[in-house]
Amino acid sequence: MTAVRNQTVDGLVRDSARRVPDRVAIRYRERSWTYRELDAAVSTGAALLRQRYGLAAGDRVAAFAHNSDAYLIAFLACARAGLTHVPVNQNLTGEDLAHILGDCASALVLTDPDLTERVPDGHPVRALRDAPGSFLSELSEPAGPPAYEPADDPDAVVQLLYTSGTTALPKGAMMTHRALAHEYESAIEALDLGEADRPVHSLPLYHSAQMHVFLLPYLAVGARNTILDAPVAEEVFDLVEAGRADSLFAPPTVWIALANHPQFGRRELGALRKAYYGASVMPVPVLERLRARLPGLGFYNCFGQSEIGPLATVLGPREHEGRMESCGRPVRHVEARVVDEEGADVPDGTPGEVVYRSPQLCLGYWNDPGATRKAFRDGWFRSGDLAVRDADGYFTVVDRVKDVINSGGVLVASRQVEDVLYTHPGVAEAAVVGLPDERWIEAVTAVVVPRGEVTEAELTAYARERLAHFKAPKRVLFVDALPRNASGKILKRELRDRFGTG
Repeated sequence: MTAVRNQTVDGLVRDSARRVPDRVAIRYRERSWTYRELDAAVSTGAALLRQRYGLAAGDRVAAFAHNSDAYLIAFLACARAGLTHVPVNQNLTGEDLAHILGDCASALVLTDPDLTERVPDGHPVRALRDAPGSFLSELSEPAGPPAYEPADDPDAVVQLLYTSGTTALPKGAMMTHRALAHEYESAIEALDLGEADRPVHSLPLYHSAQMHVFLLPYLAVGARNTILDAPVAEEVFDLVEAGRADSLFAPPTVWIALANHPQFGRRELGALRKAYYGASVMPVPVLERLRARLPGLGFYNCFGQSEIGPLATVLGPREHEGRMESCGRPVRHVEARVVDEEGADVPDGTPGEVVYRSPQLCLGYWNDPGATRKAFRDGWFRSGDLAVRDADGYFTVVDRVKDVINSGGVLVASRQVEDVLYTHPGVAEAAVVGLPDERWIEAVTAVVVPRGEVTEAELTAYARERLAHFKAPKRVLFVDALPRNASGKILKRELRDRFGTG
């Protein structure tokens, strides 16, 4: 594998354009771009941003838009123009959106027409596509601006990746070209990404996993990529059957939806070779059902977080047997340890916080030196994830440190309780949280999306038969849907806020 670690993000695409100029790089709806055309569009886009839009090196450009080819080109154009790209969840509104745009002090917001009205006053806005004078339309002008070719600087901050904010306000992780290029190299090796693959990219491109674990590494190896607006089951099935897709990344929620789709059992999906999952914990019973339906499909568990690019560990297809709860071992450029509160290593098999040391890590948090000092200690990044490591170096995530439940002075990992509930046929989805309780400090509480008829007493009894008594839910609450961010992570903070005062 050719080393990519010392290049700029846009430089990797340029290298692919030199190797395979006439190969289709991207398909989106009716449009397609060869690698030569993609690289040329990136240079033109960089010129638009610097020369026509008047942006200066280091300015922050927020991308508040849906998936599209234009979204990708704009990111790469920012990289080539020496600007800092800020991907923003297109589902945000109000204070959450204002916080990110204000925190990064965006000089420009590239947005889709249907989202423009949400952008707070005071932030310059330009349409990304689907409007006269949009960024995409100006790329296609016959006499556009001359290509912009800045000096390469792998150590420049190319993107602010705002954390998902599941426990607090989002913080902007400062990612350099060099950090992301190291992460791409790790992803290419650990996930067996090759130029013959035909990946589908259907998760939001603002999310670091879809963009930086899959789309950019796949562009670096010269693969043929398809971008979808969203993970619509019928569209994915059609692409697989047509021979245009053989690999797919999705969080567990999407894999569950695909497996439960009425067409899943009767569509011809044998061409699907690689299944990647991550962003949240995959319930083991769900994974077992998927593997039984598609025995020839290789499953990869991808684990990490925005601050590390975001890939940190991988469990490959041949490693799943006997280890389906594991998230694997660290990828090429990541060192990982399990430590106690003081930062000392704990013995294998003992829960502790995962800490990382890696060239993939962010420089720190934008405008937040206090949070940076708290997260980086003695050269190691404190992840906030509770895990155990076995003697062979495999990590298994127990919980987020903040999601561990203190029930009567005994710590309970919510994931263990959730895995038991997922084996009950009446449970479609489950999240376990600790709610304030006078007797127990925190009462183990299951919030369940039911499948068919099921009662609280039935699920409580079921859990008590399979768990230590103190781990079984004290309460079971039923809801129509669990709150999630766009990457599929359950927002347990919202569940605690919603039910904690009842």
